[in-house]
Amino acid sequence: MSSSSHVAVVIIGFRNPGDIETCLASLALSTHADFTVYICENGGNEAYRLLTATAPDRLPGGQAVVTLNPGDNLGYAGGINHCIEAARGAYRAVWILNPDTEPQPDAMAALLRRLDRGDVEAVGGVMVSTNGQVQGYGGRWRPWLAIGGSIGLFARVDDPVDPAQIEAEQAYLIGASMLVSRRFIEQVGPMRADYFLYVEEVEWCLRARRKGFRLGFAPDAIVRHHQGTTTGWAGPFHQRPKLSIYLDARNRVRLTRQMNPWFLPTAVTGILLHSVWRYARRGAWRQVGYVFEGVAAGLRDESGRPSWAG
Repeated sequence: MSSSSHVAVVIIGFRNPGDIETCLASLALSTHADFTVYICENGGNEAYRLLTATAPDRLPGGQAVVTLNPGDNLGYAGGINHCIEAARGAYRAVWILNPDTEPQPDAMAALLRRLDRGDVEAVGGVMVSTNGQVQGYGGRWRPWLAIGGSIGLFARVDDPVDPAQIEAEQAYLIGASMLVSRRFIEQVGPMRADYFLYVEEVEWCLRARRKGFRLGFAPDAIVRHHQGTTTGWAGPFHQRPKLSIYLDARNRVRLTRQMNPWFLPTAVTGILLHSVWRYARRGAWRQVGYVFEGVAAGLRDESGRPSWAG
């Protein structure tokens, strides 16, 4: 198999075969047909059995679908690394795609067209919510507060965009859909599996930028995202689960410790104040407590899957 245009599509599942079935149906319509899908099921043996009962071995266009059972929950970054290892370098690029996404037919081709211009090593596109509003074109990062923000949030999908301006502003790509070159992986290294879940794509992109790699944006790469179907992140604030809130706070502290330690006092303050603004004003006091626990764990530099997590 030639790797000159081949894409390894990487999907991490966690007991959500229905999401993955929908995502595969969208991939089957891709105008770029040279790809293999790798799915890592982090949800255990029973979840893997259900996945293999649902997912085909090949898409209608002949593309192979490789399902992987790591035997444990590797976390999001660990699962991505596991899939990349399984691909054995036989790819031009890796497209990391959330299982709860539906890429438009030309999305993969658009990402590759931007990558093939040769001045960037990773590319993002337009993430769209189910109501048609933009979730983001890319991400800004404020290191002194350890707070990210989506560029273009709540814009309409047909609003005009300036790709050069977005590329100048973005510090990281939105992790639900990001295409990275083989050179990116070889030079930047794998994702930080010790983050387990959340903020790993921010760290990966910031690490790449420190090595001089640029991040691209493809305005024609449109991906619909049913956000938070696995983690519960998109649910009502007072119902959001501990794991996602805890890890988001913990890993923002860890990222600051690792990359900008001089900002640690202001970052911790920013994370805590942001949590009060986000949760306390809505009466979600239990979720505020999860943030405090995560910040404390980050200050202790704890890593990996929390001992209390399933």
